[in-house]
Amino acid sequence: MNKLAVIALGGNALLRGNQEGTIQQQEQNTYETLKNILFLIKQGYNIVLGHGNGPQVGNILMRNDAGEEIYKIPQMPLDICVADSQGGIGYMIEKILRKILKEENIDRNIITIVSQVVVDKNDNAFNNPTKRVGKLYTKKQADELNKKKGWIFKESPKMDDAWRRVVPSPKPIEIINEKIIKELANAGNIVIAAGGGGIPVYYDNNGYINSLEAVIDKDSASSLLASRIGASEFYILTDVPYVYLNFNKPNQKALEFIDKKDTLKYMEQKAFGEGNMLPKIKAALNFIENGGEKSIITEATKLANKKYGTKITLNY
Repeated sequence: MNKLAVIALGGNALLRGNQEGTIQQQEQNTYETLKNILFLIKQGYNIVLGHGNGPQVGNILMRNDAGEEIYKIPQMPLDICVADSQGGIGYMIEKILRKILKEENIDRNIITIVSQVVVDKNDNAFNNPTKRVGKLYTKKQADELNKKKGWIFKESPKMDDAWRRVVPSPKPIEIINEKIIKELANAGNIVIAAGGGGIPVYYDNNGYINSLEAVIDKDSASSLLASRIGASEFYILTDVPYVYLNFNKPNQKALEFIDKKDTLKYMEQKAFGEGNMLPKIKAALNFIENGGEKSIITEATKLANKKYGTKITLNY
């Protein structure tokens, strides 16, 4: 059986921070990123792709706001917005990847699965919402929305009178349809799944699925999916070629090979950025703790060059 790899595409794989976000820009970014996974496909790997959706779902939420304010169109809840972004981004990745495969005369089917991800409705994250979503509001607007919709807001630390809605980010515990994702991938189909971390849902006492106003970290969801479908390798594509100690400081040090013991030591020393690299490290570590051979964190353009990337394994 061919090796199975799960690849989590970072936010900059689709949209750069200094861009407007036009479809032309996103398609070009997606093309440049996906060209870098060709070497795995050519080596016969079976592939599952995850992706971020932060900017895209933020834009959907702002369209929600504009539609309600101007045309009185009822707002859609966050789970529908996440589903919308999964469908749109999945379609774009499919279209671009089909073009790349045709250019290379490679015949592989590609399928996008709009993924629901089970979380615990009693997760502590629901007591402390931290994930910022949507647009900026004034304090007055935020207070009005809190009264009207029950939304929770936190002040932006870098701007005056700028408040953003915050929602919980619970831990993923199950990927719905993981069995069919595994079957499709092992049959040689390229599967796009768990986009944006998936749509957060939970089972009620009757076994029915209910949605939640939350978002899930996409690296955590992709890591869980990789473990549940028996992937051997898990790739997290970001905007740096390595994980670094003392990042952006004079004594910065690139890490090429680390094992579980090293990783836990560095985490205890708070060597990784809380809001950026640490979640990726945790996702990578969870994968190898649950049977994966190795996790690789690197920049997309460096993926094919094995001298780049931080490789995390259980033991050296």
